[in-house]
Formats: sequence, structure tokens, C-alpha cells
Amino acid sequence: MPVPPVAPSGYRRRVIDEELDELMPGLSAISVEGPKGVGKTATALTRAATVYQLDDDGQRQIAEAAPHRLTRGSEPILIDEWQRVPSSWDVVRRAVDEDSRPARFLLTGSASPSGPPTHTGAGRIVPIRMRPLTLSERGYAPSVHLSDLLGGGRPNVEGHTSVGLDEYVDEIVSGGFPGMRGLTHRQLRSQLDGYLTRVIDREFAEQGMTIRRPDTLRAWMRAYAAATATTASFETIRDAATPGVGNKPALTTTLPWRDILTRLWLLDPVAAWLPTNNRLTELASSDKHHFADPALAARLLNVTATGLTSGAQITPSIQRSGVFLGALFESLLALNLRVYAQAAEAQVRHLRTQRGEHEVDFIVIGPDDGIVAIEAKLSATVVDSDVKHLRWLRDRIGDRLLDAVVVTTGTQAYRRADGIAVVPAALLGP
Repeated sequence: MPVPPVAPSGYRRRVIDEELDELMPGLSAISVEGPKGVGKTATALTRAATVYQLDDDGQRQIAEAAPHRLTRGSEPILIDEWQRVPSSWDVVRRAVDEDSRPARFLLTGSASPSGPPTHTGAGRIVPIRMRPLTLSERGYAPSVHLSDLLGGGRPNVEGHTSVGLDEYVDEIVSGGFPGMRGLTHRQLRSQLDGYLTRVIDREFAEQGMTIRRPDTLRAWMRAYAAATATTASFETIRDAATPGVGNKPALTTTLPWRDILTRLWLLDPVAAWLPTNNRLTELASSDKHHFADPALAARLLNVTATGLTSGAQITPSIQRSGVFLGALFESLLALNLRVYAQAAEAQVRHLRTQRGEHEVDFIVIGPDDGIVAIEAKLSATVVDSDVKHLRWLRDRIGDRLLDAVVVTTGTQAYRRADGIAVVPAALLGP
């Protein structure tokens, strides 16, 4: 039996709500996908008329015995945690084939199901990614919008914020999981520890993999966290996870761990930008490593706000330029940009030449193929050396570069004399 929908009290709209407002009137079925705890169910409940919660044992057993019952009820029908009954996907797909009226189904999922693949649902069920809270969703008021930058024309860049480095560090370690906001530091650490333990002890098993040595998997996850914002190879990550161990786990063991963590939406790497432009040659193709939320990386490495601001060394160590706090600041920006870019129908990539002479942290590719290039800078000030890669890229691609931005921990948004925008992270929005 479905449960009556109850919209969460005090629900605060998310960036994804704008997408759903636009898509639902024209689409029959939408699947909202993302890690556990990012707010998928809360968002879907504000729109659903009928709810089936498949993480409830009783409802799941009924759905497994009679999956066609999932199409009964007032619409939109929400099928929450649909991957618990993978056949529910095909039930919805067939229902849409028979009746393609808009706004019939919402599905939410915290993982791609294990076992034989379901039908893709292409053309029937449209997937939308949901990520943890961005800074704008946490209550910071943006004055510069990515959608405007993607529009070209070098829009005005202005605004002031009192947010400083300490606040950004707090946001990094606090994370963007709505249910963990407002906790004390100790409560938050306990919640994050429990979240990660559930992933290792339960989620892997539900994905069909038995973990015989959970400490080894946790060590690999710590090494991946240490590689945040780098393009370190998976051999490097494996070796960092097992220092001094002669009999290291084979890549055939560790790569499936990566695949399952990706399937759980917990790893969120930024792919390399590989344009066909002949003026941009010898570009590296490796992903940049990121967790879905930098708070997960910080907790895996047992680093606190105090440790980050004091420059404490992390273990294991992965070669990088700059301090680890800079990597986590870049990861926080990656989370924000991907949410904002998705709302603008844009994609986020990174650029690095093979020998590392030039790097740009983020390449945002708009729907018309224009580019906004963005650098993360863990500083309140920007000097000429901080924009040399942006200038290099502008020289190479010309008018295709719609805008160039340095995102900082400063207080003022403005344009430099060379036209490059300087924007505090708290002032950047969708």
C-alpha cells in the first residue's frame, strides 16, 4: 500500500526545483539520482500525490510480489529508492509506453541496481542528478550567476560578502547533507562516520560485493580522499593506501571498489576537457578525483577545521601542488559548479596539458559550446600569476571563451583590468 505524501516541514527550495518546474509539465517520468542523504525524497515529496517507499520492508515485499501495483494512485506517483526493486523501472517504462501523459512518475534512487541491467528507459524516464547543498542552498546570497557568465557579453561583476576563510573551512567540513546541518562538531563527526560505515558494511553488500577486509577498503577510500583535486593514477592511490605492504591488492580488486562507489554516486570525478580544436593539443585525459562532498574526504582523513587552517599534514600523502585545504576548497567549488551548470544545461570539465605546463581547474561548456574558464584560488587576493593559465587559454580559443573567472576566499567581486572576473565563492550562484 502507498503511504500518504507528507511534504517536509520548512522545506527550502533547491536549485534542482527549477529544473523540475520546467521538465515535469512535459515529461512523463523523471528519475532523481544521487547519494543517500542529499534530499532527493524531500524534494520529490513536495510534488508527489502518491508515495511508494521501497526501503520499507513491507512495501518492498508487496512491490516484489506485484510490481504493477506501483502504477496505482493519484499522480504524480513517487517510487522512492526504486533500485530496491529493480523491476519497478521496467514497470514505469511500460506504463509510460502505454500512456505518456506528463508528470506521471517520479523515481528516486541512491544507487544503480546490481544484477542484470534494467532497460535504459531512454525516451521514457529522464534522469536528473541531485548533489549535496551548494553554498547558495545553504543560505549564502549570490550576486554573480553562472548562467549570466555563460550568456556572454561579460556581464557586470559586483557584490560584497563578509564570508572569510574560516567560514569556508567550516562549510567544507560540515558538508552539504541537509540532515547533518546544524549539528555540533562531535555530532557531525559521528554522523559522517556512521554514513561511511554504512557504505562499507551494507551498501557494498547490496551491490553484490562481499568485503572481507573492510579496513583495506577504508584505507583505499582514505587514499582516494588524499588524491582530491589531483589526477593521480589508481596505481598511485592503491600504493598510498598500502604503504610498506609487499603483497598489495590487485587493481582487479580495487577498481571494482571505485566502480561501486561511483554507482553509489559517492565518487564524482571531473572529466578532462578534450576539444577537437587543433590549437589545443597534447591535453591530458585523466579525471580529477573528487568525492560527492568534500566533507566525506575530510572525515576519511580525520582532518578538522583547525587542522586544515594550520596546514597539518595528511596521511596518506599524495603528491600535489599547494596545501590540502586548497584541494578541498576546489572540491567545494566543483560541487557548486556542477549543480549550477546542470541548471544551465552546461557541463563541467578540467583542462591540463600532458606535461602540466598549463592547467585550468574548471571548463564550463555551455549549451551553445561557449566556454567559461574558472580557477579556484585559496586566497583573498589575485595577482597576475594567478591568471596566467586563463590568459593562455584566451589566446588559444579566442571568442569561444565567453568569460574567465577566479573564485576566491575574498570579500569583493569585481573585474580586473584584463577583463578577468574575481568572485568570492559565496557570491557565485546558478
